[in-house]
Amino acid sequence: MIGLVVGIVVLAMTVGGVVGIGLTRDRPPPGGTSAHPAPHGAGPSGEDPPGENYVPIESVPAAPRPAPVATGTYTAHCGNNEQGHYNSDNVIVAPGVVNAAHHLHDYVGNTDTSASSTDRSLAAAATTCRDTGDSSAYFWTVLRDRTDPEGQRRFPGEEAADRNVGVVLRPRVSLVFSGNPYAPVVAPPRLLRVLSGDAKAATNGGGYARASYTCAGFTDRVTSDVYPLCPLGRGLMRVLEFPSCWDGRNVDSANHRTHVVHADTRGRCPAGTVPIPKLTMTLTYDVPTGPSFAIDTFPDQRHEPITDHGDFLNLRTPESTARLVACINSGRRC
Repeated sequence: MIGLVVGIVVLAMTVGGVVGIGLTRDRPPPGGTSAHPAPHGAGPSGEDPPGENYVPIESVPAAPRPAPVATGTYTAHCGNNEQGHYNSDNVIVAPGVVNAAHHLHDYVGNTDTSASSTDRSLAAAATTCRDTGDSSAYFWTVLRDRTDPEGQRRFPGEEAADRNVGVVLRPRVSLVFSGNPYAPVVAPPRLLRVLSGDAKAATNGGGYARASYTCAGFTDRVTSDVYPLCPLGRGLMRVLEFPSCWDGRNVDSANHRTHVVHADTRGRCPAGTVPIPKLTMTLTYDVPTGPSFAIDTFPDQRHEPITDHGDFLNLRTPESTARLVACINSGRRC
């Protein structure tokens, strides 16, 4: 299987991707290969290739599977952004600032989410979620097919200087809330802001990094600082686990992190915090074979895989919240 994947990567590099978009012959593909690493300078259209290499998923060591935890789960069905809701804003970190993220975000849930959003406009907006009582904003940095950097169209607010190029890929979105193995979860407050991962982890260090990549059929093999190459490019998975231990008082904090923190490796919340439903966001893509894709980042983060991140702004009604908490604490799957 390793030989097959390597053969596919080489073929993609020399004669083009399987989706019919050719790689330029006189330059390495984004990210390069172990034999031909990509340069860190700007490439065509001024883009920065990813700085990390890619690895076949079969080469990633399998990790022991964690023991199952007897807690309930609740799946939020909010679609796959069929409406094409994208912008490079971040209403949590930089409200009111257009293109504050300098990378494109993909949205489901609340249809108003942008730099101009206010608590009032978000509360009044429609939702893509099946549960109409859930108008929460769920968003994440996009993944792009970078085989044709010249052929992209930019979304409003995007700037060429941000160096995010290629065709935006739409994932299959899974949003699952789960419980805590040590205590019942409490209702998260309306307007709670929660971040997963660190968009500047490449320069900030790994303290808040939470990137996790795998492939369908290989979910016991996980990477964080390299992109996995899945067989035939199918089933690339980004798994973003959000913190779930709330301080019981605040809906936000100065760094948007200290009011909600991660549990320890056993799942226990730190002293002074209480468990709330833990959101796990799984984004599954089919991508061109080979080192052809990368997430959007701030320009200085150079598309490093470790910078993967997601955002959640809770806007459930009291009735929707009560259903969520009751389902999880009763041990059901809803």
